[in-house]
Amino acid sequence: MESTPRKKQSRSNIFLISFLPAILYWYLETKYPVKIALMGGIALSVAEIIFEKFYSGHVHQLSKLNFFLIVFLGGFSLLEENGIFFKLQPSLSLWALAGYMALKLKRGSGFLKEMMIDMNPDGPRPPDLILTQMEKNLVILFVAYGLWMGILAIWFQTSYWVFFKTAGLFIILAIFMVFQGLWNRRAMKKMSKS
Repeated sequence: MESTPRKKQSRSNIFLISFLPAILYWYLETKYPVKIALMGGIALSVAEIIFEKFYSGHVHQLSKLNFFLIVFLGGFSLLEENGIFFKLQPSLSLWALAGYMALKLKRGSGFLKEMMIDMNPDGPRPPDLILTQMEKNLVILFVAYGLWMGILAIWFQTSYWVFFKTAGLFIILAIFMVFQGLWNRRAMKKMSKS
């Protein structure tokens, strides 16, 4: 029987390999024509989804969405012989995730709360007010970051796009978590006083 830590570790490993199609695309684009770079990015995306299915036993919904977007936009880019459509995948993924999170909030059950319950049903959780505000802030961040990724895809070199799709995303999320943590502490103090 597989242990819970191994399952969590496999999820994080799969998340990290999701950057490989973008990195391969960038590398191939610097050495070969756009068609070759696109075919490499699409092929690695196919390999990634097969690996995830084999490694974890199933394919996550976000992985399916990213795979569909990479294949669809990559195919469209192949027809147009222009990599911009392929590079719009992170924008569309972030906007779809933001839209899904906003819809869950509107219906009254936040995505973060459901995820925390799913990962640790009996464990402690922050108050609903904190989770709801954090999720609202994440929706704003994902919409803004998706816009930024679109700007990078259209008007900047691929190397900038790859940086912000990989390391840049982690840096922005770390900064977000620092500010969100400060807001959470302030909110918790206010809640304890009232």
